[in-house]
Amino acid sequence: MSRFQDSDLTCNDFLNGRLRLWQPRAGYRAGVDPVLLAAAVPATSSHTVLELGCGAGAAILCVLTRVPGAKGVGVELQPSYADLARRNAAENNLPIEVVEADLSALPADLKQRQFDHVIANPPYYRAGAHSGAADRGRRIALGEVTPLDTWFDTAARRLAPRGHLHMIQKADRLPDMLAGCAGRLGSVEVLPLAARAGRSAELVILRARKGGKAAFRLHAPLILHAGERHDKDGESYTPQVEEVLRHGAAISQFFSK
Repeated sequence: MSRFQDSDLTCNDFLNGRLRLWQPRAGYRAGVDPVLLAAAVPATSSHTVLELGCGAGAAILCVLTRVPGAKGVGVELQPSYADLARRNAAENNLPIEVVEADLSALPADLKQRQFDHVIANPPYYRAGAHSGAADRGRRIALGEVTPLDTWFDTAARRLAPRGHLHMIQKADRLPDMLAGCAGRLGSVEVLPLAARAGRSAELVILRARKGGKAAFRLHAPLILHAGERHDKDGESYTPQVEEVLRHGAAISQFFSK
């Protein structure tokens, strides 16, 4: 894949300008999903975080912006996005190492390391369900290439004992996610994300723990937008979600301690 030129990119504010990210003008662009994923991670300043499929770095850089002192590693298959993640980390002065690799075939040195947290925002659609291009500005992000089970296997292997996995995915993939945890991760919790009150959740954030023994928990949904419908221009996030997106508030309190 060709590297991005500056003319291919825009620079966008996240967390009310505390984080500024270069992103491609066309193709996959990070929205609220990676910010919500990052907000679910109960990281502390001494923790290490691994993101599988980091893209331009939105999720892991949100974690490191929220938690000064934490250190991160991002794995990204596509060289143009790996370069972009390195640039974003450097320009925001955040401690991240970006490894160009297939998550199913990590470099030997990375296979020797363990992390307190693994995060992932895998492609939302099963293989063949979406015809996304994979050239300049178009990341292989919408259509699944690596089976979801492989994401869980890689995450479980890289987690330190008692470490947490957090993954955001479409709600209809929840059965696959639970199957991916089976025999690998325990203390599974699911936080549904619903656009508005009374609507079905379109996305879920799953938390699982290496060596966890607690019973499965399905939490009440986090409501993203106020009101019954979208009836005016502009944003309509609930105050709680506004705090997450603009000010780096956590949503880890929605999960068990």
